[in-house]
Amino acid sequence: MTPSALGFQMPAEWSPQVATWLSWPHNTDTWPGYFDRIPAKFAEIASVISRYQEVRLNCASVLQENARYLLSKAGADLSRISLYDHSTNDAWCRDHGPIFVKNSKTGTIALTDWQYNAWGGKYPPFDLDNKVPLQIGEALQLSRFEFSMVLEGGSLDVNGEGVLLTTSDCLLNPNRNPEMSKDQIEEKLREGLGVTKILWLGEGIVGDDTDGHIDDISRFFKADGIVTAVETDEKDPNFKVLRKNLEQLKSFQTKDGRSFDLVELPMPEPCFCDGERLPASYANFLILNGAVLVPVFGQAKRDAEALDVLAGCFPDREIIPIDCLELVWGLGTLHCISQQQPL
Repeated sequence: MTPSALGFQMPAEWSPQVATWLSWPHNTDTWPGYFDRIPAKFAEIASVISRYQEVRLNCASVLQENARYLLSKAGADLSRISLYDHSTNDAWCRDHGPIFVKNSKTGTIALTDWQYNAWGGKYPPFDLDNKVPLQIGEALQLSRFEFSMVLEGGSLDVNGEGVLLTTSDCLLNPNRNPEMSKDQIEEKLREGLGVTKILWLGEGIVGDDTDGHIDDISRFFKADGIVTAVETDEKDPNFKVLRKNLEQLKSFQTKDGRSFDLVELPMPEPCFCDGERLPASYANFLILNGAVLVPVFGQAKRDAEALDVLAGCFPDREIIPIDCLELVWGLGTLHCISQQQPL
């Protein structure tokens, strides 16, 4: 029996959460030359999250002493932080962690365990990361549904009412599931996540090594609302891609045939590290109980504009900027490093 057949579906991120999962950073290759700044940044983020809900960390035992020291130094509510002896290859919990689902009738929480291959085999090894959903399922004693399809959490977003948003650039990339057709991939998404309608955008932003994850470009902020990144500089390489995505979004409809409420979110000015364009995007925000953490990049005007837009999208939540200029050197920010566990 599939999760869908049993009444499970993936809740929207704004639904009540019991915890946020993170994977403690230790791979110096992910932030070459800059890693020394990253563990403290994770501790800062975990500290902010702990003001709103539990934080659960995949953190090998050899890393736990340093993690606890940095968390304490950052002022985290340690009563709300749990460390699990789960070894990882890297820190991108959105993609290697489980995708949680909830039974609409019983309220039971379960997890779906998809295959993970480090975005098409780009960054081996990834064997430890691929075991994380199994370990979390065992630690929490939750039912686990295993799938043979490669799927990352950052490649999709759901509205909690049966609609899923993704990109063909990622999910149809031959480095993920070359043996599967689009129809077969859609069927697995329906079976595993309890969705009934799948909306496809095209490409992702420049610098995104995940082949176009949706959480850098377009996100649901309510069941019938999507906030989407836009670039106003016609000379910027992201201009045409994001303009095309916006036009596609205008043609999309909800399950009952209505147009989505579309909100435009500015892109930050280009960010670089060692001459490389980084996938900096305000769309990589993280929704918590009572708050939204927003990545900012040391650009006073653009940062403020983005914060204002997201404050309008989430009027009942506190909008908290998190400086992610160093974090994005690893090619991801707040949403990429986290995975929500629904209540």
